[in-house]
Amino acid sequence: MGLWYLVHTKPSAEGTARSNLERQGYEVYYPQLVRTVRRVGSWKEAVVPLFPRYLFVRVIQGRQSLSPIRSTLGVANVVRFGLDYPVVPPGVIRELKAHADPVTGLHRLKTRSLTRGAEIKIADGVFQGLEGLFERHLGLDRVLVLLKVLGQSTSVDVPVDFIVPMRAT
Repeated sequence: MGLWYLVHTKPSAEGTARSNLERQGYEVYYPQLVRTVRRVGSWKEAVVPLFPRYLFVRVIQGRQSLSPIRSTLGVANVVRFGLDYPVVPPGVIRELKAHADPVTGLHRLKTRSLTRGAEIKIADGVFQGLEGLFERHLGLDRVLVLLKVLGQSTSVDVPVDFIVPMRAT
């Protein structure tokens, strides 16, 4: 079976560390997330680490050692507390894998459950600070909201991460 350990990678080197660890025969779990990001003035989907700078590595007791992991290209260190290397419970890995897309293995953030007409506030982007009404979801990462702009109601397509539900006071 083996035991799972948490590996801290060098900045932006998760892929490099993964490849090199797999080449050495280790099983690696590198959970990744599909996220909408702004690149060169437009919004695009990108695959990013679910836990930036961290990977999970399974070490088979008696056949593999933690020692080579520490000197693997892309790895900063194996996470430890003092002299102890904590073992990641297998249930954590199982749960992470269970919540990933079964085909791609990628994670997606759950969209907020808003009903049509719910009051929202834009928390980021060019419409930051404006209040409006939720209209509908336009996919997993984008929503249509109704904003009052210059006295007119205007439908605007924004990333779901930019909206915050308003609380009734």
